[in-house]
Amino acid sequence: MSGLNASLGYFVSAAIFAALVRTLLKKWPRLSFMLEFASSFMLVACLLEVQTIVEVGEWAGGLGPDVTLTVRFVVLLTHGIICGSASGNPTLVVLKFLQREATTLPTLLAVAAQFLGAHLALLVALYYWSLELTDMHMIKNLMARECSSSLLVSLVQGFFTECVCTLIFHLVLLNLRRRSALIRVPLIAVLLTFLSHTARGYTSAYMSPSLSYGLTFHCPGFTFIDYAVVYWLGSLTGMILALFLYMGHIPRIFSKNLLYSQKTRQKTRVPKGDKAEKKKQ
Repeated sequence: MSGLNASLGYFVSAAIFAALVRTLLKKWPRLSFMLEFASSFMLVACLLEVQTIVEVGEWAGGLGPDVTLTVRFVVLLTHGIICGSASGNPTLVVLKFLQREATTLPTLLAVAAQFLGAHLALLVALYYWSLELTDMHMIKNLMARECSSSLLVSLVQGFFTECVCTLIFHLVLLNLRRRSALIRVPLIAVLLTFLSHTARGYTSAYMSPSLSYGLTFHCPGFTFIDYAVVYWLGSLTGMILALFLYMGHIPRIFSKNLLYSQKTRQKTRVPKGDKAEKKKQ
């Protein structure tokens, strides 16, 4: 339990940092892209510790899979509550760009901030492990240079896994956009936990280029290009496919709807009350 107490303090520190940055940047709207920096930092920093609990805690600390799943869910739920619309996920930023909801410069700044936050989180985690506050962290510090890659299958299988998981995630997210945060945030946390657990024997389903960069790119076994193909290209492909299936086109690239007719779109969008009034007329 001492290991979990130390981890809890670490989680709280990362959450407080993200909350402080979010509070301070409300005064400077032009620096809103830095919200993505704080969001990415919190997400990567916390999931690096969750990864430690999974890799070391389950066999050295006697922690069962139920504990690690619960910790992951609580971390994702807390991240969603604190960071709000700042996802810390480059695919969601690019999604807004493809939907014409964001311009080029803010998109590039947000993505750069996300990768910067992920890199800083990795450096902070390495320093935290080097303190060896518990036996679990002492073992993790010894394993840090020889960490095990999350990519446990071939590049083709890994690409397919990330693509499909990202496709599912974005389709659900697009359909939940009009729901209140009280419903959307817990459902997304459950979905992310489920997908990550289901794909743990393949790629761990990070579904985020900056998250995968922080959690597994530094591990030996594959080259940078191999990781980029699976975790970057795979997740971006899944996101684009989800947007295409949801809207029938990619607004930033072409406007013609290739999947849904105008009548179908009107039927799904016109309320029943409006239809009744049109019939009476």
